[in-house]
Amino acid sequence: MREALRLVESRTPAELRRRGVALLGDRQGLPWVRCLALDASGRWLGGDDDLPRLACDDFRHPYAHAIRRGERLALGLGEARSRLDHEAFQAAVAGLPAAWRLVVQPLRARDGQREWLGVLALAGPAAELEPLLASVDFQAFETLWCHLWAWQIRQRDERQHQALLRDSLAKLNDGARRRGLSERLAREIRGASPAIRALRDQLVRGAETNLAVLLQGETGTGKDLVARGIHEVSSRAAGPFMAINCAAIPESLLESELFGHARGAFSGADRAREGLFGQADGGTLFLDEIGDMPLALQAKLLRVLESGRYRPLGASEERRVDLRLVAATHQPLHRRIREGAFRADLYYRLGQFPLALPALRERREDIPELALAFVADFCQREGREDIGLGRATLRALGERDYPGNVRELKNLIDYACAMTRDGEDIVPEVLPLAGLPRDPGEVASAEDAPPRAAHEEVADLRRALRDYEATLIRQRLDRFDGNRSLAAESLGLPKRTLAHKCRQLQLDTP
Repeated sequence: MREALRLVESRTPAELRRRGVALLGDRQGLPWVRCLALDASGRWLGGDDDLPRLACDDFRHPYAHAIRRGERLALGLGEARSRLDHEAFQAAVAGLPAAWRLVVQPLRARDGQREWLGVLALAGPAAELEPLLASVDFQAFETLWCHLWAWQIRQRDERQHQALLRDSLAKLNDGARRRGLSERLAREIRGASPAIRALRDQLVRGAETNLAVLLQGETGTGKDLVARGIHEVSSRAAGPFMAINCAAIPESLLESELFGHARGAFSGADRAREGLFGQADGGTLFLDEIGDMPLALQAKLLRVLESGRYRPLGASEERRVDLRLVAATHQPLHRRIREGAFRADLYYRLGQFPLALPALRERREDIPELALAFVADFCQREGREDIGLGRATLRALGERDYPGNVRELKNLIDYACAMTRDGEDIVPEVLPLAGLPRDPGEVASAEDAPPRAAHEEVADLRRALRDYEATLIRQRLDRFDGNRSLAAESLGLPKRTLAHKCRQLQLDTP
């Protein structure tokens, strides 16, 4: 009874096997006892020690014969050594007397769900083994052992099944959470144009990974808003979100801002300070204007991304960090690489998941929604009421070029609201004059700009359209550093169509 209780108290199949083997060895005085369990596939036998698994169809060891035949196998150890040349089996019985008997007993599940549990191997003098195996006590022990074993496997499988169900429910709940966050993103990253809907879809897909995200777009397209959106949709939403503009911090201070410093690291460092990498651990770090980061810091940033470790200034030990990096730039990084101002290896490491932010002129259909939202924001912020936008004003807003993109539109609306009384509509006359060109450094030269000849000077319409199309595609490819996927998406074209046009127009692209 005591032996039976010891078996019943086992909490896992592995513990049950160990106790069963110990009972046979200690109580029955058997000198050599082994138990091998059949895995879920039914193809492998393995012990609870460090011995290698044994294939059930490898008949160089006796366990395969017993489990395949489904009957007890008995043979002398001398015969087993001479006939069976399996290396692991030979090592297991090495040193045992050749006169001993080896018995391999397949263990039947008897639960109606599986046929076999494994095998029990016994070795000893034949005069001791044969009476034991024929005894009623051994048969009762084997029956109880196998019954408990099969029951514990069923319990384990049930726990695993319940765990899978919990995981599935968690994923469903997580999916609902993401959908809710996506809807919230639609309220923050406003617009219903194909370009902005595609951006939101890409944002959610990128946030579901741990890849570094590189945001590329003109000034004022909302890169900071998109970076925060990625954080809020991701699994790191409960963690910190830290941001820094690399162009706004002097080079001498930027390293300390990013990595922190130890006490006494430099003159004035009277106490240790945690850098943004440490503060963003478990969350997201947003590096805006990454194209302006000094080359020396680029090398250190690359090392952090590859190793997950950083060293504060003046510190003697490295620290581990786990975060998602989102970087942004309005500069063509391929051009910066050619100029020697940006590392190519860092570019490829940052651009694991690139996102192109569309310019406002590429989604003009979003201007009315954005303008109305900015009017509402202004009224709430300034305590104003009932400022409206008439059709003529919306039409005038839709005709502007917006080199400053969404930021320019917001500033324009704020100015117009300030110039309009409560209860009145904004009229086109209060709109400020058009702003600067998109970028003084990007003003097209005569040979790069689209043809602007007067209509009467065009003698060949097909040639003029072809030249304009070639110039537009060339400029778009240049903006996205030769990335045809991003250029095609910004033009509303399939990538294959853009590739065909590049060949047709003989455009040399990377």
